Amino acid sequence: MSKRIGIEVAVAAAEAAALCRFDVAAVYPITPQSHVAEHLSNIVADGRIDAEFITVESEHSAMSAAMGASATGARVVTATSSQGLMYMHEVLPIASAMRLPIVMAIANRAVSGPLNILNDHSDIMPQRDSGWISLFAENGQEVVDMMIQAFKIAEHRDVQLPVNVNIDGFQLTHMVEPLEMPDQKEVDKFLPPYKPYATLHPDKPVSMGTFAMNDVYTEVMKAKDAALVNSKEVILAVWKEWEKRFGRAYEPIEGYRVKGAEILMLTMGSMGETAAVAIDELRKKGIPAGLLKMKLWRPFPFDELKKAVKGAKTLIVTDRAVSFGGPGGPVAGEVRSALYDQPTRPAIINEIIGLGGRDMMVEHFMEIVMKAAKAGRKKRKEAYEFYGVREA
Repeated sequence: MSKRIGIEVAVAAAEAAALCRFDVAAVYPITPQSHVAEHLSNIVADGRIDAEFITVESEHSAMSAAMGASATGARVVTATSSQGLMYMHEVLPIASAMRLPIVMAIANRAVSGPLNILNDHSDIMPQRDSGWISLFAENGQEVVDMMIQAFKIAEHRDVQLPVNVNIDGFQLTHMVEPLEMPDQKEVDKFLPPYKPYATLHPDKPVSMGTFAMNDVYTEVMKAKDAALVNSKEVILAVWKEWEKRFGRAYEPIEGYRVKGAEILMLTMGSMGETAAVAIDELRKKGIPAGLLKMKLWRPFPFDELKKAVKGAKTLIVTDRAVSFGGPGGPVAGEVRSALYDQPTRPAIINEIIGLGGRDMMVEHFMEIVMKAAKAGRKKRKEAYEFYGVREA
């Protein structure tokens, strides 16, 4: 039976991976991910599971080692953050092209410069086109659940793609929360032993990651895109099975108090819980506001988004990263694109919030919504706004 315990979320992420009986962990520590790396190392050193922990000299090496291990048929986990993820970038698209079902926990952190160790999403957003399935956790319970779900999704024969689970740095990783940890028997029933499609072995040689010129490269990219798009069906099926077994439901876009809402706000990650409190307060004031929480970033949930915003007059998209010189925030840019062909669509407002870990309080979310309510459908002068910028 599941047991509720008080545990730090980063440690819980490692514990969830251990429940999945990983074979290899290859991780280089970096704040605020280091507690994941340390605990994975302790789990292996203590002999709690039959696994190897590979000590590497960099994040690039961590992903390279993870790929090599996965290619031999091992169940592999890794983790990183910020500059470490940027350093991994060179090999991330290779992992997905080789269809290696690696699971990676990302303790989201602002990217330098200037140097900042606190949370935003500027590390994961540049990786959005690397071909990985990408999930966003709102709280510690979702971190545990998504880490376990990620292995089943990644290893499904119709998917065979790597998965990253995004965990807001410090705001989640270093928090102690009361979490329901599934027991080993429950996870074993949910997650079968990994049976790879092909493996590297000296007795039966195969080629992986071979050279591809222009006569086949386009077709390979098409196949990779199709695999990621089609993975959504498996993701939804895994989430349904999880709900049936463990009682916790997951959706690509989770709605909160959306009934009758004329103004909707969209969040990703841990900000959703604070924003939900703001929505409650706004409803008490008679402001018809609701909240959308995006859990699935890749593949992008086009159909769910279109359905979720029906009837709303205004959609406030919050971003925790900037597409410099572009449309503002990367999430808002994709939301606008996704809704472009809709005959009726809400006016879209883009608020860039919480950069570098800047606090966003309940009253801040309320202010954003009330400002939008006051403006109505009037077109704003700017496509996006850096919320809370201090004047010189």
